[in-house]
Formats: sequence, C-alpha cells, structure tokens
Amino acid sequence: MNPTHVLAYSLVLTWLMILTAGLLRVRGNLLTAFSNRAALPQATPLSGRADRAASNMLENMVLFVGAWAVSRDVTGWQVTAGAQLFLIARLVYWPVYLAGIPVIRTGIWLAGVLGIGLMVSAVIA
Repeated sequence: MNPTHVLAYSLVLTWLMILTAGLLRVRGNLLTAFSNRAALPQATPLSGRADRAASNMLENMVLFVGAWAVSRDVTGWQVTAGAQLFLIARLVYWPVYLAGIPVIRTGIWLAGVLGIGLMVSAVIA
C-alpha cells in the first residue's frame, strides 16, 4: 500500500473516530446529534475516551500529512514503511484507547510517531 493510499485510509479512520465520538456523546440520539448541541448529556467514560482518541488522531494527522507532503517525491522503503506503520498503529490505538488501557496505548502511539519519523528521515537523509 503506497503512502497516498495510507493517507486516504487514515482520513477515513479519522472521520470514523470523530463520528463515533460524537455518536457516543449523544448516546445515539440523532435528534441531539442534529441539534446545536447546547444541552449535551454528561460524557460517559467511554465517550470521553472516544473524544480524546479522535482529538489525538487529528493532532497526529497534522504531522502525518506534513510527512506525507514532504516525502511525496522521495522513493525508498522508509516512506512506504513509515506510512504503513503509522496507519497500523492508529488502527490498533483506537480500540486500545477506547478500552482504557493506558501503558500499551502510549507504546502504540509511539509506534505511529516513529512511522512519521521514518518518513521524514527519508527526506532529510
């Protein structure tokens, strides 16, 4: 899977994480979801974790998109492997975060960041 495909899949994952966080927060009530959300129900532990996971994904997508952009003209295994590592780590990170497993979650997050670093290292090497 090339880095552009990884970017597309990462965008879909980001959208799903945001959508899931919102639906968990409104507890599946579509009337509340389509409202101005002035009177949201209290966040549950799961909806709070889903919201934080989605926010973390957005933060990491900024770094990933930057790494993807600067490495577009670079050929080499580092770009492809780094992009794939990022996506795999983010796919694993989401359910681990939702389950509330703290230490493992941080290690998985670090693997995704290392993927970004691998992509950037191909540019500056």
